[in-house]
Amino acid sequence: MLALLQQLENMMTHKLWTAESLFNELKDVTLGGNVCLYTLEICEKLAPIANKINDLKRQRNAIVLAHSYVAPEIIRCVADFVGDSYELSKLAKQTKADTIIFAAVKFMAETAKLLSPQKDVLIPSSFNGCSLADSITAQDIRQLRKQYPNYTFICYINTSVAVKAECDICVTSSNVYSIVEHVDSDYIYFLPDKLMGQNVVNELKRRGVNKTIKYWEGTCYVHEEYEPEMVDFVRAKNQGIKVVSHPECRSDVVDKTDFVGSTSQMINYVKQSDASSFFLLTECGLTSRLQTEVPEKSFKGTCTMCKYMKANSLDSILAALEAPTQQQYIYLDPQVQQKALKCIDNMFKWVEAVT
Repeated sequence: MLALLQQLENMMTHKLWTAESLFNELKDVTLGGNVCLYTLEICEKLAPIANKINDLKRQRNAIVLAHSYVAPEIIRCVADFVGDSYELSKLAKQTKADTIIFAAVKFMAETAKLLSPQKDVLIPSSFNGCSLADSITAQDIRQLRKQYPNYTFICYINTSVAVKAECDICVTSSNVYSIVEHVDSDYIYFLPDKLMGQNVVNELKRRGVNKTIKYWEGTCYVHEEYEPEMVDFVRAKNQGIKVVSHPECRSDVVDKTDFVGSTSQMINYVKQSDASSFFLLTECGLTSRLQTEVPEKSFKGTCTMCKYMKANSLDSILAALEAPTQQQYIYLDPQVQQKALKCIDNMFKWVEAVT
C-alpha cells in the first residue's frame, strides 16, 4: 500500500518553478472569479514562494498534505499528497517525514496527529475553524449520552478529537452508509451533520434496513447552500451534463444528482465517466483541481468556497516551515487521544468487516 501511495506523490514539488511553468500549470483553472485567476503577473509572485517551500521541505524532512478544497497553487506546486481527510490521515501515519504541514482545517490535522503522535503536525492557517466540526462539543455528547443511554454514537470524521473521544465509531463520507447499516445496534445517534444524517436515513430505507436514527443539527455552510432548483437550472442549460454531489448536501439535492460520494469518489467518478461536462456540488476547490488534472473535461455551475480552507496560503505554509508558532502545532491530551484512537480504530474494524 505504501509503495502505491508513494507513486501518487505530487512530483511537481520537485521541480523549480518559473512564472511561465506555473502559469502553464494553472491556466486551465477558470472557476472562482478573481480568487482563482492565474495571470503571468500573479505567477511571478507565487513561483519564488513555492520554490522556497519545496527547498525547506527537503532540508527539514517535512511534507505538505493538502485537502482538495485548498487553493490550486498549494495543490499543484507544494503539496506532496492531495486527498480527503481520511486519505491524508492515513498518509500521515505512513510517511517517514518528521514534520507534517497540513493545509486544511484543524480537525483534519488533529486526526493526523492522533494517528501519528510521534510526528510534528502543524496547521498553517490561524483561521482554521469549520462550521460543521464547531457545531458540537464533547460536553454536548456527554449530555446526549445521558438522554439516549441505549444508542450507539457514530461521529463523522469532520469532528474534533475531543468529540471523537466521546463517541463509539468514526465514519467518513465514503463508508458511512455501510457502517451504519452493519453496526450491531438498532439505535444510532449520528453527529454532527444533520444533512448527512438525513441522507443516511433515506439510504438505509432504500436498502430495507430498519434502524432508529437520531442526528445532531450541525451543517457545512458550503454544502448547505445548494438547492434543487440549482440542479434543475444547470441541467436545463447544459444537455447531457452529469451532476455529482457530496453527502453533506441536502437530501432533496442528492436525490436529483447522478452520483453521490466523498471527494475522492467524486474525483474517480469524473475521471472514469464517459461524460464530458460536470456540475460538482461541493467546495469549488475540487473543481479547480479537476480542471488541472482533466482539462479535456468541462465544469459548469457556481463556485462555492470554504473560507476556512481558503485561509491556507503559500505564505502561511512558508511561515510554518520557517518559524512555526506554538499556535500552529497540534497538541493532544493523552487521555483524550487514547479514547479518540479507539473510536478511529473501530472505524477501521468495521470497514474491514463490511468490505
